[in-house]
Amino acid sequence: MKMKCVFFDRDGVVNFAAPLGEYIQTPDEFEVIPAFLDALRVVKKHGYMAVVITNQQGVGKGLYSDEDVEGIHQKLESLLQAEGLALDAVYYCPHLIKEECDCRKPEPGMFLQAAAKWDIDLKASWMVGDNFSDVEAGAAAGCRTILVSRLAHEGATHRIDRMDDLPPLLDRTLK
Repeated sequence: MKMKCVFFDRDGVVNFAAPLGEYIQTPDEFEVIPAFLDALRVVKKHGYMAVVITNQQGVGKGLYSDEDVEGIHQKLESLLQAEGLALDAVYYCPHLIKEECDCRKPEPGMFLQAAAKWDIDLKASWMVGDNFSDVEAGAAAGCRTILVSRLAHEGATHRIDRMDDLPPLLDRTLK
């Protein structure tokens, strides 16, 4: 039987995002959004996998390294473990926009990689993101989507204004 999954964008959904034009570059700069922890509890309660899908072009720009990204993700793993939680996987794209790879959102490559590895039913899965590229990538992969933004986007299945609205929405929709 195929797995169902909720895919989460990282910056702005899992953790507080850096100011526009800047990047989270070190574990010290990484701070989890409390509502994400509640959302992850809901996802697990309903038997879904939880996977982070994130663009990290700062690697391609030379602002930080793959090892820096791994250190941030290790900090995330430790923070989640302290809460009795865990992600099933984290995928990131280190490429620059101009590289036109198939993994950088809005392309669905990371979703397809996860689906192949974990036998995920993308049509029964969800993507939660705070940018239009997250919604577009999730939709391109066949997922339903949740946009966390005050800006409307006609392609999103649901739109909420803030992360605090995510746990109750997931609780209603994942049943």
